[in-house]
Amino acid sequence: MVTRPHNPLSRAGRTTSRESGFTIIELMIVMAIIGLLAAIAIPRYLQSVRKAKEAVLKEDLHTMRTAIDSYTVDKEKGPSALDDLVQSGYLKSIPQDPMTLRNDTWMTDQSGNPIAITETQEGIDDVHSGSQALASDGTMYSQW
Repeated sequence: MVTRPHNPLSRAGRTTSRESGFTIIELMIVMAIIGLLAAIAIPRYLQSVRKAKEAVLKEDLHTMRTAIDSYTVDKEKGPSALDDLVQSGYLKSIPQDPMTLRNDTWMTDQSGNPIAITETQEGIDDVHSGSQALASDGTMYSQW
């Protein structure tokens, strides 16, 4: 029996273009589907991040305002700076403003109206975010 050498061009050894991989059309369809899913998912993700930052800001403002009130009642004067709350143990540290990503941009108010009847000196009586951006409800973060 005579064996012939394998001919690479013979029908059994040839591969067609369909067997070698994906066509450009198939790849384009997959890329279009991925793009469509990303176009839907990314805005929702960014909205969720914004809502989370707003929730953190509300909680931080509540915590600092409570600390300011406690300090004022206990010391019979308002704190002269937010750092007074840390030094006196009312706050562990000044929180980072989630909108500006810094802890030194908080804006403080001194209204002149005493928080406690026994308050003898004026001091900080409110705190706001230092961000001038608009919140999801249309107000500015610095007005919260």
